[in-house]
Amino acid sequence: MRPFQTSGLDGPMVLRNDAVAGINMMAKQGKTRTGSGSGGGTIALPVVQDRSSGAPMKRSRMGRRRAIVLFIVQFLIIVHVVIWLLGREYGWFGGATVTPIEPSESMEFVKRGVINAGLIFFVLALLSTLAMGRWFCGWGCHVVLLQDACLWMLRKVRIRPKPFRSRLLMWAPLILAFYMFIWPLVHRLLPFFPGADAHWELGLHLTTKDFWATFPGLWVGIVFLFICGFVTVYFLGAKGFCTYGCPYGGFFAPLDRWSPGSIRVTDDCQQCGHCTAVCTSNVRVHEEVHAFGMVTDAGCMKTMDCIDTCPNDALYFGFGASAARTAPRAQPTPRKWDVTLWEDIALAAIFLGVFLCFRGAYASIPLLMAMGISAVLTYLFFLAWQLASRPNVHLHRWRMKLKGRLRTSGVVFLIVALLLVAFTVQTGAVNWIGHAGSLAAARAMRSVGPNGLTESGQAHAQSSLARFNLARDIGITTDPNHDADAIQVYLLLGDMDGAGERLPGLIERFPGHLRVRRLELEYDMVVSPATVEDHVETMVLAYPDLRPLRIRVLEWQVSQGAILAAEAYARRALASDEADDETRLRLAMLLVRSNQVEEGTEHVRRYLESQGANGKAWMLLGEALAMQQQMAEADMAIERAMQLDSSPIVLRQAMMHYMNSGRRERANAIMERLKLPLGP
Repeated sequence: MRPFQTSGLDGPMVLRNDAVAGINMMAKQGKTRTGSGSGGGTIALPVVQDRSSGAPMKRSRMGRRRAIVLFIVQFLIIVHVVIWLLGREYGWFGGATVTPIEPSESMEFVKRGVINAGLIFFVLALLSTLAMGRWFCGWGCHVVLLQDACLWMLRKVRIRPKPFRSRLLMWAPLILAFYMFIWPLVHRLLPFFPGADAHWELGLHLTTKDFWATFPGLWVGIVFLFICGFVTVYFLGAKGFCTYGCPYGGFFAPLDRWSPGSIRVTDDCQQCGHCTAVCTSNVRVHEEVHAFGMVTDAGCMKTMDCIDTCPNDALYFGFGASAARTAPRAQPTPRKWDVTLWEDIALAAIFLGVFLCFRGAYASIPLLMAMGISAVLTYLFFLAWQLASRPNVHLHRWRMKLKGRLRTSGVVFLIVALLLVAFTVQTGAVNWIGHAGSLAAARAMRSVGPNGLTESGQAHAQSSLARFNLARDIGITTDPNHDADAIQVYLLLGDMDGAGERLPGLIERFPGHLRVRRLELEYDMVVSPATVEDHVETMVLAYPDLRPLRIRVLEWQVSQGAILAAEAYARRALASDEADDETRLRLAMLLVRSNQVEEGTEHVRRYLESQGANGKAWMLLGEALAMQQQMAEADMAIERAMQLDSSPIVLRQAMMHYMNSGRRERANAIMERLKLPLGP
């Protein structure tokens, strides 16, 4: 339960809840509790008056009920993951499962038009918040479960984290929400912004075979949950990550302001303050209901602890005018902040700088983890500044500075803070130097002409390698994205020694990663072309997700004019792996192009049995049938191809089919779709 807090000698002093009743009785009797200050005088301790019986505050039963609900949510998440793992192992449901029921998956809709389970779930959560207020955070979020567990454990050892209140940092979740869910749409609508947009095509995608594709690895996930679920609570108070790091809360909070559902009060309220003491959402409940007749703070997560603890049953959840439309009925208590406005501006700048240093660092720190790290480090740097500028500073039980004198704990804290500053600067340098290298590498790739790299492309390539090497030299480890880009530049320059020097370490860390193995394949095709087929088959046997490497081998063989070798390799691959549909389609293309039409037709039909939504495969079938003079069936296949795929390449092939078969009117109609000039 949240303690009452008062201003004391070296910052906020904490009074235990079991002492509240006694202090209130003292207040009734006209007594004042005093303590010695820095000037030797006395300090009054303002106490919320208890006009009831002065009985001890009862414990809320809602915490246990919420814990049960949140544990059920966590259990269902685990069941979802286990079903996916077992499905992959034993082939259940074709190895597929429902896409992650996670709000972050909604980004796929704004980026690519994909409607998945995460989007549906997030929309329902937003709509329910608009109706009932910000209930989902308190009753449905697995990260809140971790934060509540941390708070419970800290209280067991008599540590009661005080919420850190910043007027500017509280806007960080909304800004991040805009960046994640709104900015991709703005970027698409305003094409003058740099950067390419992904192809957007509305489609339903409710199942996946790669459930973990958008999540971090196991150890990164554990560190993420530890930082965002535990560390933020210790330093920033209960729901610390919700307040300063969660982008979903960035949407839930403003919707809560317009929701008719809220915690409301009757005339039985005696302003005892028990509701505020138990609130883990850091809401000053007794002040809000006194001023507005309801809780208007958008941080309220409807945990219902205040309702259950109220000794007069004066609080209830009900519907009425929203917080945004409710005028105060009494003078609201001014909101208190822990920093001045200028300090807040400085903290916001530090927060942004730390976030940019850690976001994506070493290809390991995801976006939300970077938010949690930024919030915690910003607070720690603020404490370090206080140690340097204020006479009295403490952190929980640790009195780090007293009457202008640093204590041992303060010295240790300053040393740790300096090390964290150095680590942050180093991480930021590695991140940004490597980012500059990636930009230079991308410019080099775009500079490839008919005769190889242009002169400017050579300069960009050398510049990128210099940056990648510097980032590797000053980093605590290598960034795999930097390594991969560097290898690609080395291959572009024809520097096999440079590529070969970086490849082994990257392969050791990511043996089943498609991009890494594709780079290895490009290297092998130059250094040891005779072993390429065997090496690829060995990799695919160990990691079936590497099947696309076979397609690259076939393309390479065809580009070398080794059509028969490509056909033989495709047959060999299918003999050991009949489920490789894409290799089967490439074999069908080779057979049709080499006039082995009947066998090619059979292979493309088998492909379409499992991949019937591929318009280009239907076009190949139509081409093969036309070569066998089966025109009616060929027309059906080609019309099906155009229904599934309206890309220019499919439309051009369809147009040529109708022109070659003398049906010029239909060919002209397709020309109109292509917006090509009609012939005479």
